Amino acid sequence: MKNYLEFEKDIKALEEEVDNLKSPFGSDGISEVDTKKIQTTQEEINEKLQQTYANLNSWQKTLVARHEDRPKANFYIKKIFNQFTLLSGDRYFGDDKSVIAGFGLIDNKSVLIIGQEKGEDLNTRIERNFGMMRPEGYRKCIRLMKLADRFQIPVVSFIDTPGAYPGIGAEQRGQASAIAHSIESSMSLTVPNISIIIGEGGSGGAVALASSNKVIMLENSIYSVISPEGCASILWRDPSKSLQAAEAMKMTANDLLNLGIIDEIIPEPLGGAHRDPETIAADIKHAIIKNLRSFENFSKEEVYDHRKAKFLKIGRDQGFSKSSDLDKGLSYRESGIQKIRTHIVKNKLIYIGIGLVFIAGLVSIIY
Repeated sequence: MKNYLEFEKDIKALEEEVDNLKSPFGSDGISEVDTKKIQTTQEEINEKLQQTYANLNSWQKTLVARHEDRPKANFYIKKIFNQFTLLSGDRYFGDDKSVIAGFGLIDNKSVLIIGQEKGEDLNTRIERNFGMMRPEGYRKCIRLMKLADRFQIPVVSFIDTPGAYPGIGAEQRGQASAIAHSIESSMSLTVPNISIIIGEGGSGGAVALASSNKVIMLENSIYSVISPEGCASILWRDPSKSLQAAEAMKMTANDLLNLGIIDEIIPEPLGGAHRDPETIAADIKHAIIKNLRSFENFSKEEVYDHRKAKFLKIGRDQGFSKSSDLDKGLSYRESGIQKIRTHIVKNKLIYIGIGLVFIAGLVSIIY
Protein backbone atom coordinates (compact mmCIF):
# COMPACT_ATOMS: atom_id res chain seq x y z
CA MET A 1 0.00 0.00 0.00
CA LYS A 2 1.42 3.36 -1.04
CA ASN A 3 1.61 6.24 1.40
CA TYR A 4 0.82 9.74 0.18
CA LEU A 5 1.64 13.14 1.60
CA GLU A 6 -0.94 15.90 2.04
CA PHE A 7 0.13 17.79 -1.09
CA GLU A 8 -0.12 14.60 -3.19
CA LYS A 9 -3.92 14.26 -3.04
CA ASP A 10 -4.40 14.87 -6.78
CA ILE A 11 -1.66 12.36 -7.60
CA LYS A 12 -3.27 9.78 -5.30
CA ALA A 13 -6.63 10.17 -7.08
CA LEU A 14 -5.02 9.74 -10.51
CA GLU A 15 -3.03 6.66 -9.47
CA GLU A 16 -6.15 5.06 -8.00
CA GLU A 17 -7.86 5.74 -11.32
CA VAL A 18 -5.00 3.99 -13.17
CA ASP A 19 -5.29 0.97 -10.84
CA ASN A 20 -9.01 0.75 -11.57
CA LEU A 21 -8.39 1.04 -15.32
CA LYS A 22 -5.86 -1.80 -15.19
CA SER A 23 -8.38 -4.12 -13.58
CA PRO A 24 -10.33 -6.16 -16.19
CA PHE A 25 -13.25 -6.56 -13.78
CA GLY A 26 -15.71 -3.67 -14.13
CA SER A 27 -19.26 -3.13 -12.92
CA ASP A 28 -20.50 -5.13 -15.90
CA GLY A 29 -18.14 -8.06 -15.33
CA ILE A 30 -14.99 -8.76 -17.35
CA SER A 31 -14.28 -5.92 -19.79
CA GLU A 32 -11.51 -4.81 -22.10
CA VAL A 33 -8.67 -2.78 -20.55
CA ASP A 34 -8.49 0.75 -21.97
CA THR A 35 -4.71 1.02 -22.57
CA LYS A 36 -5.01 4.41 -24.25
CA LYS A 37 -6.79 5.88 -21.23
CA ILE A 38 -4.16 4.35 -18.93
CA GLN A 39 -1.34 5.91 -20.94
CA THR A 40 -3.03 9.32 -20.94
CA THR A 41 -3.63 9.20 -17.20
CA GLN A 42 -0.05 8.09 -16.53
CA GLU A 43 1.26 11.02 -18.54
CA GLU A 44 -0.97 13.29 -16.47
CA ILE A 45 0.47 11.75 -13.27
CA ASN A 46 4.04 12.36 -14.45
CA GLU A 47 3.21 15.94 -15.35
CA LYS A 48 1.58 16.46 -11.96
CA LEU A 49 4.58 14.96 -10.16
CA GLN A 50 6.97 17.16 -12.13
CA GLN A 51 4.97 20.28 -11.34
CA THR A 52 4.48 19.42 -7.65
CA TYR A 53 8.05 18.39 -6.82
CA ALA A 54 9.59 21.29 -8.74
CA ASN A 55 7.83 23.75 -6.42
CA LEU A 56 8.18 22.17 -2.98
CA ASN A 57 8.75 24.56 -0.09
CA SER A 58 11.11 23.77 2.79
CA TRP A 59 8.40 22.20 4.97
CA GLN A 60 7.15 19.98 2.15
CA LYS A 61 10.71 18.80 1.53
CA THR A 62 10.91 17.97 5.23
CA LEU A 63 7.82 15.78 4.85
CA VAL A 64 9.37 14.05 1.82
CA ALA A 65 12.60 13.46 3.77
CA ARG A 66 10.52 11.75 6.47
CA HIS A 67 8.34 9.75 4.06
CA GLU A 68 7.50 6.27 5.37
CA ASP A 69 8.44 4.59 2.10
CA ARG A 70 11.74 6.44 1.64
CA PRO A 71 14.67 3.98 1.27
CA LYS A 72 16.66 3.58 4.47
CA ALA A 73 20.37 2.94 5.13
CA ASN A 74 19.93 -0.84 5.29
CA PHE A 75 18.48 -0.86 1.76
CA TYR A 76 21.38 1.17 0.36
CA ILE A 77 23.98 -0.96 2.12
CA LYS A 78 22.54 -4.13 0.57
CA LYS A 79 22.26 -2.59 -2.90
CA ILE A 80 25.57 -0.72 -3.09
CA PHE A 81 28.15 -2.82 -1.24
CA ASN A 82 29.38 -6.39 -1.59
CA GLN A 83 30.46 -8.82 1.15
CA PHE A 84 29.21 -6.58 3.94
CA THR A 85 30.36 -7.81 7.37
CA LEU A 86 28.35 -6.45 10.30
CA LEU A 87 30.29 -5.49 13.44
CA SER A 88 28.60 -4.78 16.77
CA GLY A 89 29.26 -3.35 20.21
CA ASP A 90 31.22 -0.47 21.69
CA ARG A 91 33.26 -2.65 24.11
CA TYR A 92 31.95 -0.54 27.01
CA PHE A 93 28.20 -1.00 27.42
CA GLY A 94 26.49 -2.80 24.56
CA ASP A 95 25.29 -2.56 20.96
CA ASP A 96 23.07 0.14 19.49
CA LYS A 97 20.65 -1.16 16.85
CA SER A 98 19.95 2.35 15.51
CA VAL A 99 23.26 2.31 13.65
CA ILE A 100 24.51 -0.37 11.25
CA ALA A 101 28.30 -0.56 10.94
CA GLY A 102 30.75 -2.88 9.26
CA PHE A 103 33.18 -3.39 6.40
CA GLY A 104 32.30 -4.07 2.78
CA LEU A 105 33.47 -3.73 -0.80
CA ILE A 106 32.65 -1.10 -3.42
CA ASP A 107 34.46 -0.96 -6.75
CA ASN A 108 36.56 -3.88 -5.39
CA LYS A 109 37.88 -1.69 -2.56
CA SER A 110 37.33 -2.07 1.17
CA VAL A 111 35.36 0.64 2.97
CA LEU A 112 33.92 1.10 6.43
CA ILE A 113 30.15 1.59 6.16
CA ILE A 114 28.15 3.37 8.86
CA GLY A 115 24.40 3.76 8.43
CA GLN A 116 21.84 5.36 10.74
CA GLU A 117 18.79 3.12 10.39
CA LYS A 118 15.21 4.16 11.25
CA GLY A 119 13.52 0.84 10.46
CA GLU A 120 10.94 -0.25 7.89
CA ASP A 121 7.85 -0.99 10.01
CA LEU A 122 6.63 -0.39 13.56
CA ASN A 123 8.52 -3.31 15.11
CA THR A 124 11.84 -2.52 13.43
CA ARG A 125 11.42 1.20 14.15
CA ILE A 126 11.05 0.46 17.84
CA GLU A 127 14.06 -1.88 17.70
CA ARG A 128 16.10 0.78 15.84
CA ASN A 129 14.86 3.54 18.20
CA PHE A 130 13.64 5.48 15.13
CA GLY A 131 17.23 6.15 14.09
CA MET A 132 18.09 8.04 17.30
CA MET A 133 21.51 6.85 18.40
CA ARG A 134 22.59 6.32 22.01
CA PRO A 135 26.14 6.84 23.37
CA GLU A 136 27.08 3.21 22.71
CA GLY A 137 26.20 3.71 19.05
CA TYR A 138 28.59 6.64 18.70
CA ARG A 139 31.29 4.78 20.62
CA LYS A 140 30.86 1.82 18.28
CA CYS A 141 31.40 4.16 15.32
CA ILE A 142 34.45 5.74 17.00
CA ARG A 143 35.96 2.29 17.58
CA LEU A 144 35.46 1.27 13.96
CA MET A 145 36.64 4.61 12.54
CA LYS A 146 39.91 4.26 14.46
CA LEU A 147 40.24 0.71 13.14
CA ALA A 148 39.61 1.90 9.56
CA ASP A 149 42.15 4.69 10.00
CA ARG A 150 44.78 2.24 11.24
CA PHE A 151 44.39 0.08 8.13
CA GLN A 152 43.86 3.06 5.76
CA ILE A 153 40.30 2.11 4.79
CA PRO A 154 37.95 4.94 3.65
CA VAL A 155 34.73 5.63 5.58
CA VAL A 156 31.24 6.01 4.06
CA SER A 157 28.35 7.20 6.27
CA PHE A 158 24.61 7.26 5.60
CA ILE A 159 22.93 9.97 7.67
CA ASP A 160 19.24 9.63 8.54
CA THR A 161 18.23 10.67 12.05
CA PRO A 162 15.94 13.22 13.72
CA GLY A 163 18.72 13.64 16.30
CA ALA A 164 20.58 11.81 19.04
CA TYR A 165 18.42 10.05 21.65
CA PRO A 166 17.66 12.49 24.52
CA GLY A 167 16.63 9.90 27.13
CA ILE A 168 17.80 9.91 30.75
CA GLY A 169 19.81 6.70 30.32
CA ALA A 170 21.63 8.10 27.30
CA GLU A 171 22.51 11.29 29.19
CA GLN A 172 23.72 9.27 32.17
CA ARG A 173 26.02 7.26 29.90
CA GLY A 174 27.58 10.40 28.41
CA GLN A 175 25.63 11.30 25.27
CA ALA A 176 27.22 14.74 24.80
CA SER A 177 30.73 13.37 25.32
CA ALA A 178 30.11 10.51 22.86
CA ILE A 179 28.90 12.95 20.16
CA ALA A 180 31.88 15.26 20.73
CA HIS A 181 34.36 12.38 20.50
CA SER A 182 32.64 11.10 17.35
CA ILE A 183 33.06 14.52 15.69
CA GLU A 184 36.69 14.57 16.82
CA SER A 185 37.30 11.09 15.39
CA SER A 186 35.66 11.99 12.07
CA MET A 187 37.71 15.19 11.77
CA SER A 188 41.03 13.55 12.69
CA LEU A 189 40.88 10.68 10.17
CA THR A 190 43.76 10.41 7.71
CA VAL A 191 41.59 8.48 5.26
CA PRO A 192 38.81 9.99 3.09
CA ASN A 193 35.36 9.98 4.64
CA ILE A 194 32.16 10.62 2.71
CA SER A 195 28.74 11.28 4.22
CA ILE A 196 25.46 10.97 2.32
CA ILE A 197 22.37 12.53 3.92
CA ILE A 198 19.58 10.26 2.67
CA GLY A 199 16.69 11.63 4.74
CA GLU A 200 16.87 13.71 7.89
CA GLY A 201 20.18 15.11 9.10
CA GLY A 202 19.14 16.34 12.50
CA SER A 203 21.21 18.12 15.13
CA GLY A 204 24.46 16.84 16.65
CA GLY A 205 23.24 13.32 16.04
CA ALA A 206 23.95 13.88 12.34
CA VAL A 207 27.00 16.15 12.66
CA ALA A 208 28.71 13.44 14.73
CA LEU A 209 29.04 11.30 11.59
CA ALA A 210 28.86 13.99 8.89
CA SER A 211 32.12 15.81 9.66
CA SER A 212 33.57 14.52 6.41
CA ASN A 213 35.75 15.40 3.44
CA LYS A 214 32.61 15.27 1.28
CA VAL A 215 29.07 15.86 2.51
CA ILE A 216 26.48 14.87 -0.09
CA MET A 217 22.72 15.30 0.13
CA LEU A 218 19.85 13.74 -1.75
CA GLU A 219 17.70 16.37 -3.44
CA ASN A 220 14.77 16.11 -1.00
CA SER A 221 16.73 15.53 2.21
CA ILE A 222 17.24 18.06 5.01
CA TYR A 223 20.18 18.95 7.28
CA SER A 224 19.90 21.27 10.28
CA VAL A 225 20.81 21.84 13.93
CA ILE A 226 17.21 21.26 15.05
CA SER A 227 13.88 20.13 13.63
CA PRO A 228 11.48 22.81 12.27
CA GLU A 229 8.98 21.93 15.02
CA GLY A 230 11.65 22.36 17.70
CA CYS A 231 12.80 25.66 16.23
CA ALA A 232 9.21 26.97 16.07
CA SER A 233 8.62 25.93 19.69
CA ILE A 234 11.70 27.84 20.86
CA LEU A 235 11.35 30.99 18.75
CA TRP A 236 7.57 31.45 18.58
CA ARG A 237 6.35 29.09 21.32
CA ASP A 238 4.13 27.65 18.60
CA PRO A 239 4.94 24.33 16.82
CA SER A 240 2.36 25.19 14.13
CA LYS A 241 4.83 27.74 12.71
CA SER A 242 6.99 24.91 11.36
CA LEU A 243 6.72 26.25 7.79
CA GLN A 244 8.18 29.63 8.76
CA ALA A 245 10.90 27.91 10.77
CA ALA A 246 11.80 25.56 7.92
CA GLU A 247 12.12 28.48 5.49
CA ALA A 248 14.23 30.54 7.91
CA MET A 249 16.59 27.67 8.81
CA LYS A 250 17.88 27.14 5.23
CA MET A 251 17.85 23.38 5.72
CA THR A 252 17.27 22.13 2.16
CA ALA A 253 19.98 20.79 -0.14
CA ASN A 254 19.99 23.81 -2.48
CA ASP A 255 20.24 26.28 0.40
CA LEU A 256 23.10 24.39 2.04
CA LEU A 257 25.01 24.02 -1.23
CA ASN A 258 24.79 27.80 -1.77
CA LEU A 259 26.07 28.35 1.78
CA GLY A 260 28.98 25.96 1.25
CA ILE A 261 27.87 23.58 4.03
CA ILE A 262 27.59 20.60 1.67
CA ASP A 263 29.56 19.67 -1.45
CA GLU A 264 27.14 17.94 -3.80
CA ILE A 265 23.46 17.19 -4.46
CA ILE A 266 22.23 13.92 -5.94
CA PRO A 267 19.00 14.48 -7.93
CA GLU A 268 16.13 12.18 -7.00
CA PRO A 269 13.81 10.34 -9.41
CA LEU A 270 10.52 11.98 -10.35
CA GLY A 271 8.33 12.06 -7.25
CA GLY A 272 11.14 11.38 -4.76
CA ALA A 273 13.54 8.55 -3.93
CA HIS A 274 10.72 6.34 -2.60
CA ARG A 275 9.20 6.05 -6.10
CA ASP A 276 12.34 4.55 -7.67
CA PRO A 277 14.71 3.15 -5.00
CA GLU A 278 16.80 1.15 -7.50
CA THR A 279 17.71 4.26 -9.53
CA ILE A 280 18.66 6.38 -6.52
CA ALA A 281 20.78 3.53 -5.12
CA ALA A 282 22.69 3.35 -8.42
CA ASP A 283 23.19 7.15 -8.41
CA ILE A 284 24.51 7.09 -4.82
CA LYS A 285 26.91 4.27 -5.69
CA HIS A 286 28.23 6.26 -8.64
CA ALA A 287 28.72 9.35 -6.42
CA ILE A 288 30.60 7.36 -3.76
CA ILE A 289 32.95 5.77 -6.31
CA LYS A 290 33.57 9.12 -8.03
CA ASN A 291 34.42 10.90 -4.78
CA LEU A 292 36.62 8.08 -3.46
CA ARG A 293 38.59 8.12 -6.71
CA SER A 294 39.17 11.87 -6.34
CA PHE A 295 41.23 11.15 -3.19
CA GLU A 296 43.29 8.27 -4.62
CA ASN A 297 46.44 10.39 -5.07
CA PHE A 298 46.12 12.23 -1.74
CA SER A 299 48.59 11.55 1.06
CA LYS A 300 47.41 11.15 4.67
CA GLU A 301 48.34 14.76 5.44
CA GLU A 302 46.55 16.05 2.33
CA VAL A 303 43.34 14.19 3.22
CA TYR A 304 43.44 15.62 6.74
CA ASP A 305 44.22 19.16 5.53
CA HIS A 306 41.46 18.97 2.89
CA ARG A 307 38.87 18.21 5.55
CA LYS A 308 40.20 20.83 7.97
CA ALA A 309 40.32 23.56 5.32
CA LYS A 310 36.82 22.64 4.14
CA PHE A 311 35.28 23.28 7.57
CA LEU A 312 37.40 26.34 8.32
CA LYS A 313 36.23 27.83 5.01
CA ILE A 314 32.56 27.75 5.99
CA GLY A 315 31.43 31.32 6.66
CA ARG A 316 34.76 32.80 5.50
CA ASP A 317 35.46 34.84 2.34
CA GLN A 318 38.31 32.77 0.96
CA GLY A 319 38.97 30.12 3.58
CA PHE A 320 42.29 28.85 4.87
CA SER A 321 45.30 27.57 2.95
CA LYS A 322 48.32 25.47 3.81
CA SER A 323 51.17 27.61 5.08
CA SER A 324 54.63 27.16 3.55
CA ASP A 325 55.93 26.97 7.11
CA LEU A 326 54.88 23.52 8.35
CA ASP A 327 55.10 24.64 11.99
CA LYS A 328 52.40 27.26 11.42
CA GLY A 329 49.86 24.81 9.98
CA LEU A 330 46.95 26.54 8.21
CA SER A 331 46.93 30.28 7.57
CA TYR A 332 44.00 32.50 6.55
CA ARG A 333 43.87 33.43 2.85
CA GLU A 334 42.25 36.81 2.12
CA SER A 335 41.18 38.38 -1.15
CA GLY A 336 42.96 41.57 -2.34
CA ILE A 337 39.94 43.76 -1.55
CA GLN A 338 39.65 42.20 1.91
CA LYS A 339 43.35 42.88 2.59
CA ILE A 340 42.94 46.57 1.63
CA ARG A 341 39.83 46.88 3.80
CA THR A 342 41.59 45.24 6.77
CA HIS A 343 44.62 47.50 6.35
CA ILE A 344 42.46 50.65 6.28
CA VAL A 345 40.52 49.58 9.41
CA LYS A 346 43.75 48.86 11.32
CA ASN A 347 45.30 52.21 10.35
CA LYS A 348 42.16 54.35 10.27
CA LEU A 349 43.60 57.06 12.59
CA ILE A 350 46.56 57.57 10.26
CA TYR A 351 44.28 57.84 7.24
CA ILE A 352 41.98 60.26 9.09
CA GLY A 353 45.00 62.44 9.92
CA ILE A 354 46.21 62.36 6.30
CA GLY A 355 42.71 63.28 5.16
CA LEU A 356 42.52 66.27 7.55
CA VAL A 357 45.95 67.53 6.42
CA PHE A 358 44.89 67.19 2.80
CA ILE A 359 41.67 69.12 3.42
CA ALA A 360 43.53 71.85 5.34
CA GLY A 361 46.05 72.20 2.51
CA LEU A 362 43.27 72.37 -0.06
CA VAL A 363 41.47 75.10 1.94
CA SER A 364 44.68 77.18 2.26
CA ILE A 365 45.24 76.99 -1.53
CA ILE A 366 41.70 78.12 -2.27
CA TYR A 367 41.76 81.03 0.19
